[in-house]
Amino acid sequence: MQDKNSIAIVGYSGHSLAVLDAAEKVNLKVMYYCEKTEVSYNPFDLHYLGDEGSNAFEWQIADQFILGIGDNKIRRKVADILLAKGKEIVGVVHPLSVTSKYSILGAGNFIGPNVSINAFAKIGDYCILNTGCIVEHECIIESGVHIAPGAVLAGNVYIGENTFVGANTVIKQGINIGRNSIIGAGSVVLRDIPDNETWVGNPAKKIK
Repeated sequence: MQDKNSIAIVGYSGHSLAVLDAAEKVNLKVMYYCEKTEVSYNPFDLHYLGDEGSNAFEWQIADQFILGIGDNKIRRKVADILLAKGKEIVGVVHPLSVTSKYSILGAGNFIGPNVSINAFAKIGDYCILNTGCIVEHECIIESGVHIAPGAVLAGNVYIGENTFVGANTVIKQGINIGRNSIIGAGSVVLRDIPDNETWVGNPAKKIK
């Protein structure tokens, strides 16, 4: 079964299905998946490799991996495991996304359909920019961030590591959001948000 030109995806449910669909569209050859247990629903007909966190995992089968995990903390943890094993983490950019040639993309990101990344935006590693979100000029998104579908980041927005921005959220230009924070779906963010906080609403307010 070994094929060094093939790719394994870590995670095979929910978010990973969108990633696999996009990978297929850009001709990435994904043959294997990693999960704690073998799945019953296998729409992409992938071969089961096992649990990448297990000591018995057969790392020699694939050198390239895609992150198919929506949860920020788990995705970053898996990325660290893969890097420690000397594996390459492959990014997936949907062909219907639009990325400025003046923007900078890190490693291992998923850029979904109809995403717009505009001039001089900078995206870190292992991020998810999900369907239809807009990242305007000069935004900085640090590693491990998840921008959910339809969210809009106006110009010069800063998002710290591992933060989650919910679907259809709007973030005013020039706003700084800390690391490990959560912005609820449909929020309108008009002021800076510190690390490790959850904000929701219009205008967004901190909740306990």
